[in-house]
Amino acid sequence: MKMEDLVKAVIEGNAPVVSDLVVQGLNEGLKATDILAEGLTPGMSTVGDLFHRGEYFLPEMLFSAKAMKGGLEHLETILSTGGSDALGTIVLGTVKGDLHDIGKNIVAMLMKGAGFNVIDLGVDIPVERFVEALTEEKADILALSALLSTTMPAMESTVKAIKESGLKDKVKILVGGAPVTPEFADEIGADGYSEDAPGAVNKVNELLELV
Repeated sequence: MKMEDLVKAVIEGNAPVVSDLVVQGLNEGLKATDILAEGLTPGMSTVGDLFHRGEYFLPEMLFSAKAMKGGLEHLETILSTGGSDALGTIVLGTVKGDLHDIGKNIVAMLMKGAGFNVIDLGVDIPVERFVEALTEEKADILALSALLSTTMPAMESTVKAIKESGLKDKVKILVGGAPVTPEFADEIGADGYSEDAPGAVNKVNELLELV
């Protein structure tokens, strides 16, 4: 299996080819970490660059993210045995009252592909569950998503609860979603903001001082 073929398949969002190439690579004795680092991740990184340049749009990113997810599924069992090698643990979810998950799901896929341990709580998550998960998972990052302006106050409530629980010094908070702005992130006391999924990965690396 040639890594450049895998990179190309991810960029093109060709899920069957990505899946076949990952399986082929494993059968040929390639390391799961190498397939991730030299095939899946560079492919998705290129997709992120294309998105930022306006050459790719949400549908193309979704196809590529789903293709990458299919490849990751073949690697996850192997990679999870070395969980201590994860760059950090991220708890993420869509806030209370918001049922949108496309953006959150893309962020989760990209974070996994970048080498993070991801705990995806899902959608419509109450404040208490976020606080509980951060404690249980000893997370480094909390990523909050909202697509509706009416649910943005739930982000503020969540950040406030984390401060009151004494966890704020132990975790960095990242917020994002269509109505969210950098100004709002600053206003509620979040540590970072990203307007899209590739940017979220970059921001987490920055917050954890990995770059």
